[in-house]
Amino acid sequence: MACGRTAGARMSRQRPVPLLEVSSVPCRVIERLNRFVVRVELQGGASLAHLNNTGRLLDYLRPGASAYCSPRTAPGRTGYRLIAFADGEAAALVDTSLQMRAFEAALAEDLIPWAPACSIARRSPRLGGSVLDYLLECAHPPGLAYVEVKSAVLRGPGGAAMYPDCPTERGRRQLLEMIRHSRSARMIVAFIAALPGAAAFRPNALGDPVMPELLARAASAGVEIRALSMHYDGRRILLDDPDLPVELQRLGASPARKSLSRALPPAPWSGSLWSAWSPAPRTGSPSR
Repeated sequence: MACGRTAGARMSRQRPVPLLEVSSVPCRVIERLNRFVVRVELQGGASLAHLNNTGRLLDYLRPGASAYCSPRTAPGRTGYRLIAFADGEAAALVDTSLQMRAFEAALAEDLIPWAPACSIARRSPRLGGSVLDYLLECAHPPGLAYVEVKSAVLRGPGGAAMYPDCPTERGRRQLLEMIRHSRSARMIVAFIAALPGAAAFRPNALGDPVMPELLARAASAGVEIRALSMHYDGRRILLDDPDLPVELQRLGASPARKSLSRALPPAPWSGSLWSAWSPAPRTGSPSR
């Protein structure tokens, strides 16, 4: 099973590594107007802030919550971006574009042990019927790797960062596509646990009952399930653990197959959805 460091492995206690500096001002949530706009209170009064995260964010996004807003360089309807929420002495980074920038910074500095000597060959590569986040070119081992990055900002039992916090049909389809191509190229799903003090990554069955079984299926097929943790300190995004432990359920331990059949349209070919999306034969490295 290809997955990140297990929860039982010994964790190193390295100091957090600064990745990016991001200026912000304290703000307080008044209300969420829609998926992308939040009314916030700043020192100068109420304003609208763009939220670059479509999750429910029920742990954080509630009236009165303390947050961090970053001024937009080209303000339009919204003059700020709501990028993080106070969490203890630090903050949870919820802005997915900043999470991606931080991931790219960690990759460029060669701080990710499961992606050493890797560079971005292409952004938004197409894989079958899905579009993923990155196509990496790596030296060790040599070859190309498809990477899909997911945001995990839901805090679960034991301090685990969890994904998703609501059903995600797009996420399911991407994983199914990666399973199908897992024998022809290296496939990596990387979860960004953007919570202070995250102890591990764990899929959230309450958010999407299909996801735990699907991730276990993907790992069994050779898709690498990885996680890294980071947080925001009000001024910088810091990398806490580049190889966060991953906790996956045992394959077949949930009724997700039935859930998956109900949640997605039937496959346009014969056989079950699982068998139809079985890994394709290995054909060597994909073309660029």
